[in-house]
Amino acid sequence: MAVPTGRPKLKTAFKNVRSIGPLYTGGPVAITADGKRIVTCVSENILLTDISTGVEICRFSGDTQAINSLCISPSSTHLLVFTASLSLRIFELPADSTPLKKLVHPTRVISRAHDAPVHVCKVDPTSTYLASGSADGVVKIWDIRNGYITHVFKGHGGVVSALAFNYPQDLSSVTREQKMHLITASVDTRIRIFDLSTSNPAGGGKSVAVLEGHYSVPRGLDVSLDGKWLVSGGRDSVVLIWDLSSQPSVTKSSSGKSKGKDKAFVPTLVKTIPVLERVEAVGILHPDEDLTGSTSGSEGVRFYTGGEKGLVKIWDSKDAKILFTLGKEQAKISDDQEEQRQIVDVVYLPSTSTVVSIHADQNIIFHSLSTQSLTRQLIGYNDEIVDVTFLSPDFSMSSNKTSQRDTHIALATNSALIRVYNTQSFDARLLEGHTDVVLALDHGVSGRLLASGSKDRSARVWAPLQSKLRNEADWGYGCVCICEGHAESVGAIALSRKAGTEGGADHPEFMFTGSQDRTIKMWDLAGVPMICEEDDEGKALRCKSLTTHKAHEKDINALDVSPNDKLLVSGSQDRTAKIFAIEYSVGIAGRPARGELKLIGTCKGHKRGVWTVRFGRTERVLATGSGDKTVKLWSLDDFSCLKTFEGHTNSVLRVDFVNAGLQLVSAASDGLVKLWNIREEECVATMDNHEDKVWALAVSTDESRIVSGAADSIVTFWQDCTEEQEAEKETNRAEMVLKEQEFLNYLSLNDYRKAIQLALAMEQPGRLLSLFRNIQTTDVEENSITGRSSVDEVIRTLGGSDLAKLLRFARDWNTNAKTSRVAQGVLYAIVKLKSADDLMKAFKDDLGEAAFAQGEVVDGKTTGTALKELVDALIPYTERHLSRMNKLVQESYMVDYILGEMDDGMFDVDEMDVDIDVAII
Repeated sequence: MAVPTGRPKLKTAFKNVRSIGPLYTGGPVAITADGKRIVTCVSENILLTDISTGVEICRFSGDTQAINSLCISPSSTHLLVFTASLSLRIFELPADSTPLKKLVHPTRVISRAHDAPVHVCKVDPTSTYLASGSADGVVKIWDIRNGYITHVFKGHGGVVSALAFNYPQDLSSVTREQKMHLITASVDTRIRIFDLSTSNPAGGGKSVAVLEGHYSVPRGLDVSLDGKWLVSGGRDSVVLIWDLSSQPSVTKSSSGKSKGKDKAFVPTLVKTIPVLERVEAVGILHPDEDLTGSTSGSEGVRFYTGGEKGLVKIWDSKDAKILFTLGKEQAKISDDQEEQRQIVDVVYLPSTSTVVSIHADQNIIFHSLSTQSLTRQLIGYNDEIVDVTFLSPDFSMSSNKTSQRDTHIALATNSALIRVYNTQSFDARLLEGHTDVVLALDHGVSGRLLASGSKDRSARVWAPLQSKLRNEADWGYGCVCICEGHAESVGAIALSRKAGTEGGADHPEFMFTGSQDRTIKMWDLAGVPMICEEDDEGKALRCKSLTTHKAHEKDINALDVSPNDKLLVSGSQDRTAKIFAIEYSVGIAGRPARGELKLIGTCKGHKRGVWTVRFGRTERVLATGSGDKTVKLWSLDDFSCLKTFEGHTNSVLRVDFVNAGLQLVSAASDGLVKLWNIREEECVATMDNHEDKVWALAVSTDESRIVSGAADSIVTFWQDCTEEQEAEKETNRAEMVLKEQEFLNYLSLNDYRKAIQLALAMEQPGRLLSLFRNIQTTDVEENSITGRSSVDEVIRTLGGSDLAKLLRFARDWNTNAKTSRVAQGVLYAIVKLKSADDLMKAFKDDLGEAAFAQGEVVDGKTTGTALKELVDALIPYTERHLSRMNKLVQESYMVDYILGEMDDGMFDVDEMDVDIDVAII
């Protein structure tokens, strides 16, 4: 069978199929009870996101003020939000996870719910009441459905720091009657308990008990399901266990009768557990949670804590010991990083046996209690994205399946942590190791290895963790190699493109790094493992530098290795790109590996610094992008400039080849990604989804996907849709041909109704114009308004959106003097044959159809506005046409008069004298 050798078709269109934008920039977080949806804050915006896919479901309208606190009712039906404007906004959550384009507006807004900012709020287990605590020490209880206040509690000694409802749901071990209590904590370190069974609309409610035991602000409160145990944790680094079911001893008077006032509800402190860190969140686990090695029951409870160390700890109160911890202990680099990784809140989801920790660095981490492992991580904010590359950590060395390629992407942002995303679920991991901002990324031969260069003057090589490859939900990367030796930041990095002879079929042999110290270093990767053992994580190898070459006079911005590993190119701020020959020999029989670089050519021609370089994958060419806003294509035979591509309005930061080297894709500081046809030197597509510099660009192995990342912290996935677009155009063209033939057939049969309706459906005002013009000029019927009685009947019965379309076409025709006669004829017929009510109804139907497609609601005001705009557009042009026609009539009389005076009355002017005089007057 012969293999086709034709050239591939040019790609002409890419569509935005997915974007990774800011998800969480700080503030409160809430999760629905089923653990499927999460509510987060991005500046003043509120987002609802599907946790499993990372797709944004909708946004809730705010009041342009910061969000102070929010919560979701246990029934997952309402979202309650307090903003810095002191307002309470109540939203209804969408029933499903179908993305909505429009903002979700609140069902109720209470403009001044408190007199001070509200920092904590909580909904009771029945989803009936909302408790809110403000900075002035006032706690209010709200009826959610009706929006009024049921209780007001004062007397707190400062800001209310925590809230919890006590409404026993498991009554098997409770002897007291089922009442609802509210438990509050404030900065005066006291915990107060209020009885909600008594009403106090005047706001004079007193606490039934005041608990003293903390010496700093209590930050977390929780009550067990049976209402017996209360757990409180604070910034004094202790957790207190309170028994709410304890009964006080009854003191008898001298008469032998007990005093009624001593029968008050008095909880007792059972145990004090030192946590040795500031506690920001605490909660009790359900007794049916399956935790290995734990005990529960009447003698103790199991609870979790989260605090300044960034770990979630699971405790057993009976023995006051830690059962296990969730999360990874990170090495402390600085005090700032210590503050960033601390936990600000923890959410417990009993339905999925999951604990979710929210960290100060905008990361949201999901931990499974059953497997005691991380199951999902959401990265809230990526900051400025500097570089991106595709990865294939699960790609088997013995498999040729392309479906497993490019399953992940790695991002270098304005941070020392590298972000790695799963491109399907957008589950993410953070790679810790560098001590300063990561500037450059590259991947190995098969995409398994990841290389990074940083401002900390080092480069690192990362490999998939072996023990985590067996579980799709539990994966990660570990550092297997560290390369140190540069005197300045490492801003460029490139791995070899061919597989080595040792270490596996996809093992790279060497790596190059470029630095601000103007040197290029070559590193030997022969002994670097392809998989990181979990036990060996943190025991990375120290790679050896094979050679150091001073390459440029200024900073080195980019490096690339040719597909055959024979050439290296470097781009620099000195406005040149240099090509080096690579000489590498593998270490054999005890002899060390050797590597050298030899300069063979320099590409000069750019007027500004060279930001990016890339070898062609099939041809002996080189592409460079520069600060002079151009992309240049160079020959590797004589190092001459072959072509120059101009079109960007700012510095070109990234460039790459696609479509077997027939096309280029470039990204620039103007926020655009452009696709170029190399042969014609023209831009065939422009992709626009960024508002700032596009620093990062990556092309998938099959060249069907392009990923761009910018300084606006947005990552965009562009999918090749050339074939889809061409198929759609062909389908539309075929349908249009059929409709045009039908239109001609209707005209030949004098079936004007179907002809007019078809022209309106095809949105072809030109065909309608010619139809009405022919009717007005040929075989005009005397008693017809339009010229044909059949056409009159069509307009008389035309309704709905078709009539509105015809009016809009007439409005457009009326703007041109050549077509105004047809427009006036159509307008005259419509006004004569249709009533004002018919016109109003036509516009209402037309706007209703458009709104139905977009999910909007149209009212009478909107309909009246549309009709008024059309009439306002018709009047000035109609007056102009009338004035022009009157002027022409007057000028015609003058012509008649002049003709009558010529050649001694040849034209028998005497009979027209009277008329001429009247006309002149």
